[in-house]
Amino acid sequence: MERKQFLRSIGAGAAFALTFPCLNGCSSDGEDLETFPEPTGIDFTIDLTSSEAAPLANNGGYIAVKSDPQLTYLDIVVARNLEGDLVAASKICSHQQTEEVRFITEDGGIFNCTTHGSRFAQDGTPLNSITNNPLKVFNTELNGEILRVFE
Repeated sequence: MERKQFLRSIGAGAAFALTFPCLNGCSSDGEDLETFPEPTGIDFTIDLTSSEAAPLANNGGYIAVKSDPQLTYLDIVVARNLEGDLVAASKICSHQQTEEVRFITEDGGIFNCTTHGSRFAQDGTPLNSITNNPLKVFNTELNGEILRVFE
């Protein structure tokens, strides 16, 4: 039997059975994920001499913070990258809006979401095929020991 003839013989039902799991692979139907809105209107400061900011003293260190004290969750990741610069990004992943973004020192320092493995460059560019949506990054400005994070 030739390939073309075989493909006709299996029909649409078999094609559906083979492709449905792939199409539904990353849907949230089977997962009970808590999701969060992407942070907006960001403008806050961090005292780098505070005990909460201690991890930022070392290259590769990061902290997770609330951009607004009214929030019940942490929504921003602030890190000192491997070159010693302070960078900030959304802790809310652009893939499925989970609150699992961390800064890791792999690959020169990247943002990584532990929910499904999304990886992002420090400018927010996706580094793998899990999502095409960039991670939201924020401006940082250092004035003495006070770090401002803003849009």
